Amino acid sequence: MEHDRDEPRPPTPRGPLSRGVEAYLRGGGRLPRREEVDRAEVYGDDLQLALYLCYELHYRGFAGVAPELEWDPDLLRTRAALEHRFLSALRTDARVNDSLDEALEGLLVEPVHGTGVTHFLCDEGELWQVREYAALRSLYHLKEADPHAWVLPRLWGRAKAAMAAVEFDEWGGGRADRVHARLYADLMTGLGLDSAYGRYLDAATAEALVTVNLMSLFGLHRALRGALVGHFAAVEITSSPGSRRLAEAMRCTGAGPAAEHFYDEHVEADAVHEQVVRHDVIGGLLEREPHLAPDVTFGIDATEFVEDRFGTRLLTDWRASRSSLCAPLAQEATHIS
Repeated sequence: MEHDRDEPRPPTPRGPLSRGVEAYLRGGGRLPRREEVDRAEVYGDDLQLALYLCYELHYRGFAGVAPELEWDPDLLRTRAALEHRFLSALRTDARVNDSLDEALEGLLVEPVHGTGVTHFLCDEGELWQVREYAALRSLYHLKEADPHAWVLPRLWGRAKAAMAAVEFDEWGGGRADRVHARLYADLMTGLGLDSAYGRYLDAATAEALVTVNLMSLFGLHRALRGALVGHFAAVEITSSPGSRRLAEAMRCTGAGPAAEHFYDEHVEADAVHEQVVRHDVIGGLLEREPHLAPDVTFGIDATEFVEDRFGTRLLTDWRASRSSLCAPLAQEATHIS
């Protein structure tokens, strides 16, 4: 069927939880029990892949998986158990700021001597590391802005209008060739990577899966709308300076014009978005629902927590001169145009 071309194949399971969910999606097998979920490592490969499998049914699904399973009651109960573990751990582990003002101030201050992934790639990154980073980030960037769109029906007035305006920019302002996911696909092609949706799911580390699952967790629950706005704020406020460093990394490593363009585009666009998100999305939300301020703070803290874990994994591997992928990149096209 025509639509199957856009549906990725299900990934290779990484343990009993993801194996059970994957088998259930294919029409057979037993879903994992609650006690099995409770024993699993919460930020580990198996639990996070099982959760990713459940969430992906709300995006493009998987080839050979019935669309009706998106709302299958048994699968939703399993997803709820996985989410409970994940959310409970985040509420314990990602407590950083005491107030929203403190959280936002932390986002706005750039350290004099940065040590994160974008600093590394800008200062000393090599092309193979840029390609790995692009492959891992493709799990989000090929669905860029989609997880945040779920908050739109849950907002009102100024917050809704501002959020829709920023999302409209992310989706190309009405032009298909400027949709950010399209620009990222071009970046991947320029780097000799396969730009098919979900292509690098098997290569993704648990830390990469967590960053994408966090958005889906917040987006799919109305009760977590404040946390999703916090996540969106963290992404948009930090995007412009990070994108500036990544654009420089693309130039220094010879990643190609499409890669440079993607990050140059985010430098300009997200500098504007940062103001809109702080003043109108967050401001408009709290004007109507001031009790959500702690949830917005939690969303910011959780985002920083999972991104720090992702960055630590990458830098630990790269500084040891080893790949940070679970599966090697295909060698089909290493020539950079």
